[in-house]
Amino acid sequence: MKKISLYILCLCFCLISGFAATPDKSQWRGPERTGVYPESGLLNSWPSQGPELLWIAEGLGEGHGSVAVANDRIYVAGMLDTTGILFCYDQKGESLWQTPYGPEWSTNYPGVRSTPTVIGKHLYLQSGTGLLVCFDSISGDILWSVNLLERFEAENIRWGMAESPLVHGDVIYATPGGPVHNVVALDRFSGKTLWTSPGNGEQAAYCSPILVNHHGNKLIVTMTTESIIGIDAGSGEMLWHVPQFQRNKIHANSPYYENGHILCVSAENKPNSGAVLLRLSNDGRSVEQVWRNIEFNNLMASFIVRDGAIYGSRYRKDEWLALDWMTGEILHRFTGLGDGSLIYSDGLFYAYSEEGEMALLDITPQGYKVISRFPVDKGSGPHWSHPVIEDGRLYLRHGDVLMVYKIK
Repeated sequence: MKKISLYILCLCFCLISGFAATPDKSQWRGPERTGVYPESGLLNSWPSQGPELLWIAEGLGEGHGSVAVANDRIYVAGMLDTTGILFCYDQKGESLWQTPYGPEWSTNYPGVRSTPTVIGKHLYLQSGTGLLVCFDSISGDILWSVNLLERFEAENIRWGMAESPLVHGDVIYATPGGPVHNVVALDRFSGKTLWTSPGNGEQAAYCSPILVNHHGNKLIVTMTTESIIGIDAGSGEMLWHVPQFQRNKIHANSPYYENGHILCVSAENKPNSGAVLLRLSNDGRSVEQVWRNIEFNNLMASFIVRDGAIYGSRYRKDEWLALDWMTGEILHRFTGLGDGSLIYSDGLFYAYSEEGEMALLDITPQGYKVISRFPVDKGSGPHWSHPVIEDGRLYLRHGDVLMVYKIK
């Protein structure tokens, strides 16, 4: 009897340990959409050729979206011919299934833009053509889909919809854009419309929104073509908006919230652009500008906030900046990487340059150091996908190839 009890105890421990290897949730730029991944015990330097390459997956088709890692599975979307396909792999890189979901963006800079959002047995993905799809994350079956542009009388944007779905509780939020149904909330289990908001009547702007919980007041914060907007998450009421300019109407970086402040960054060296820090009122129904720095112009590579500073690259310039969080003052600059996306984990920064190089960095408000770097020589097309870290692995997607490195 004691042996049986011990066996059951060990079995439960193994099952719990196995499930703990990866979470059952995954979304764009990590658990909080901040680019920060809560890992520990990662390598503090790499060999010259890079960390150990565990496996690669090829034939993903065209796409710039990142991977989602959940349920001990890896999910990534790509376009073959003109059809979008969601791919699912196990932890060893073996293909489990592939599910076509409809036409993808096949004109300028073709391919998938969105990163899947996984919540347990449900996975959500938005296509460049405006199709919002809910999959069974285990079987790959499509549970429901909604054409956001058709249902909400919106028009697609110049380079295709690029929003990575935001889920909170039983609700999924999206920004089809347009004068009538600017931001919408749907039941995430059925796709049924819960509310729509006219917002400010502008088109979508490639931005993946965030949910802000400010003194118990929940807001959806995102950017449309010419504005930063705050909307009541429960009702869709438009609360405030702040002008934000980019000549091509691209605001692809998700906003960032910390201690009653919202940071937004766009790519333009013009008034009402660059980086801006906003302070929310106590009830969240209004904002005031703290500072604006138009020199920090970042189009879609995003940024990291750590230790009272903001770090990120400048669009199409071989220059990275560190800014003081509360003043916007530039603390230091460094060059030699090109511009690119940035994430953070276990005390170090991971930069994926548009020139096709992966680098491990130590950056503080006082300065920076390049610890290791290696070329990304597999795949094709622009180096736009943001890296992902999960369970001691670095996931790097370049076009039709996914590379998985051991960094623990």
